[in-house]
Amino acid sequence: MITVTFLKNQQYSMGLRTVKGIFDVGSAALDCPEGVPKTSMELLLRGEGGKESLARLLDRCWGESSFFLPEESLEYGSCVMEPQKIIGVGLNYRRHADECGLPYPEAPILFGKFNNTLAGHKQVIPLPRGARKVDYEGELAVVIGEKAKNVKAEEALSYVYGYCIANDLSARDWQTTSSQWFLGKSCDNFCPTGPYLVSRDEIENPNKLSIQTYVNGAVRQDSSTSDMIFSCEEIVSYASRHMTLFPGDIILTGTPEGVIMGYPEERQHWLKAGDTVSVRIEKLG
Repeated sequence: MITVTFLKNQQYSMGLRTVKGIFDVGSAALDCPEGVPKTSMELLLRGEGGKESLARLLDRCWGESSFFLPEESLEYGSCVMEPQKIIGVGLNYRRHADECGLPYPEAPILFGKFNNTLAGHKQVIPLPRGARKVDYEGELAVVIGEKAKNVKAEEALSYVYGYCIANDLSARDWQTTSSQWFLGKSCDNFCPTGPYLVSRDEIENPNKLSIQTYVNGAVRQDSSTSDMIFSCEEIVSYASRHMTLFPGDIILTGTPEGVIMGYPEERQHWLKAGDTVSVRIEKLG
């Protein structure tokens, strides 16, 4: 199942991606006798039962064209709107660590972002006043579907609802003002996600997906999640040993080589007003 979050009548609503367009769940559910999840968080909390009720609603309304919207007409929100936690993983790609001249970490390097960083597909991201070195980081994001605590790596993906694309934007000059990366990672709208939230059953192996980042149409990152030092299941397991993970929590699994920070200083052209950053991940959009 592939879902999106979009703005309608000044409220965020959920839609299903179909061959006919985006199925407007909120409008279709008005006449539905059974309760169906109308937001991504409701869907995550209801799990397989929520997906089944949405599938039944879609089947009943398939012939009603007014419930289907063209994707290009939508104003998107973050594909998960209210995560309890946004967890980042630093230096998790071998070639990214190489370009930064840093050793491979012995355990996942975790850091946090807050909900103020969330943004949607095609949203304009304001450059923070005073930040001079804003960088992109295209990333695969894991979205938790079930409460997870002390889970084994071999079982960890069963606690995952699905996956989405994220951009872990970073103000490098603020990130390096102390040993904590917090300031450079938590600026407003510094974590756009989406447009799609893709359920786990659609992705055979999240550790083997191509990933690219483009700036103004030019390729800057071109890699595969197979270059990750710690796999998705290892990251989920590791995080769950240190904190309880809840449905809707987003884990950013790290970025591949090609970030501005990894370039020689004379080639470091930081993001500026008017730049367009696009991230593409195989099977995710």
